[in-house]
Amino acid sequence: MVLKLYGVTGWGGTDRVLVILREKGVPYELHEVDTKNKEHKSAAFLEKQPFGLTPYLDDDGFILYESRAISYYIAAKYSDQGTQGLIPTDLKANALFQQALSNELCNFEAFTYPLILEGLYKRFQGLEVDQKAIDKAISALDEKLDVYDKILSKQKYIAGDELTLADLFHLTSGALLPSCGYHGLKTKPNVARWWNEISSRPSWQATKGPNAL
Repeated sequence: MVLKLYGVTGWGGTDRVLVILREKGVPYELHEVDTKNKEHKSAAFLEKQPFGLTPYLDDDGFILYESRAISYYIAAKYSDQGTQGLIPTDLKANALFQQALSNELCNFEAFTYPLILEGLYKRFQGLEVDQKAIDKAISALDEKLDVYDKILSKQKYIAGDELTLADLFHLTSGALLPSCGYHGLKTKPNVARWWNEISSRPSWQATKGPNAL
């Protein structure tokens, strides 16, 4: 059966999964969730995703939610097709991969989220923007990316010298940062080299929305 993805294109979680589906060349059906009419809060949806968020995956009755978990599942299930090596199998390489996954979540996403919330989503919704919160988020993220720059001065990608899911997971949030007034992905030399490469991949070019870098 073809994988069924229930989500919203242009939203980070859904786009993250779409990138991996395209990297692996996996056929899929995308079912757009009508969030404007609160479809994601309906009883039927909550049976699949109890937190009422998108996306979730239906693989012939196997239901999985959380975009990173879905992406990992797809990369593991279809390990022999499409882009290779997204999940390292060597023990030490996999440990470094797991470390990189934690870095993406704890040292990148945790700092990009408040910046995107204030600098992009609130503006789109016509809500009052907290400039102090934006300045604080930019300062904190910039410090984290200074560390990224040091890491990437010694290796090609976040987990080593091979592309992994950890790199691709940065795309959805990272691409929105210029719209929030932050340009560190382009000004830090080693980060810029890495970012230019991963953001140029056909999978991302086919996925990114109008506000993405």
